[in-house]
Amino acid sequence: MIVAGEASGDLHGAELAREILARDRHCELFGIAGERMRGEGVRAVYRTEEITGMGLTELASTIRHTLGALFKLRALLKREKPDLLILIDFPEFNLLLAKTAKRAGIPVLYYIAPQVWAWRRGRIRKIIDRTDRLAVVFPFEAGVFAQAGERVTFVGHPLLDQTVPQDRAQTLARHGFPPQARLLAILPGSRRTEIRHLLEPMVDAARTLARDHDLIPCLALAPTLTSADLQRESSVALDGIRIIDNDTYSIVAASEAALVASGTATLETALLGCPMVITYRVSPITFSVARLLIRGVRFIGMPNILAGREIVPELIQRQVTSANLVRAAEGLLREPRHSATVAALRALRSQLGTPGAAARVAAMALDMMT
Repeated sequence: MIVAGEASGDLHGAELAREILARDRHCELFGIAGERMRGEGVRAVYRTEEITGMGLTELASTIRHTLGALFKLRALLKREKPDLLILIDFPEFNLLLAKTAKRAGIPVLYYIAPQVWAWRRGRIRKIIDRTDRLAVVFPFEAGVFAQAGERVTFVGHPLLDQTVPQDRAQTLARHGFPPQARLLAILPGSRRTEIRHLLEPMVDAARTLARDHDLIPCLALAPTLTSADLQRESSVALDGIRIIDNDTYSIVAASEAALVASGTATLETALLGCPMVITYRVSPITFSVARLLIRGVRFIGMPNILAGREIVPELIQRQVTSANLVRAAEGLLREPRHSATVAALRALRSQLGTPGAAARVAAMALDMMT
């Protein structure tokens, strides 16, 4: 059983599923899977799209599906007793599944562990107790889970294999842009709630930046969303905004700058060497609780966390306005800051290990099943 509850987890789960089946084509994979995992042969008991939510108030729209998925997967664990349970991030849900699996004698492999170093460090002991192996993707996480001893392994970050864009000239030609076009990428998130909070200020800012700096704004659509979702969750008009499907990495790599929702996309954008403004906005209730839980980190964006300093600007909650986005992005567009930011982002790659994370985790998983 393999469980990925978010778009980024679906991406990493798909790579892992491909590597597992390349080594053992008789292995049956099932669980919670998004479009990419389903495409790689994972049978979806529930689809990732049905349970994706964020924050406290935002979960209201998906809680019925999420609880239904939890109860069903718990029952499957007890009844079918799979040879291995692989969990990918999605901590609250997956830690409950891990507890059920351990009680049923099913080995648990956690791939991409919860970011307990940023919030709720008290879960470290719980994660160690409920897992048999931990495959972590940041080098400092091996120290965080040091009490697990040899059961924790730094496998490198899977994005090193995945963030491979096409040549800039090819990207521009494929989408019908002039050879000298200058793009501005808009990445408003992979959840409908993020669209609700971030799309309007991002689009408003993009229009101003496009006018003042001769940029073409391109909204890179997450695989968990459709153009209809954009219209449903926000009243902002998208006239003049190019909507790009299934080509996020190439568009970001070809862009002068990006407006990015906090999350995995910030690390992807960093690895593609694109200067960005990181944004984070949730409901006031969710934010109030988050402020109480988050400890020990100065930044919300992984590029800044890894660097230990602010490489790119971050805007949080009420700071997320179109005027502030314009001001922050304009700073990144000017030289010498633009070139310095690109260089600082590219330097982060060396901290993330070597390519081949999914292959290493696949070998680990099959070893645990023998």
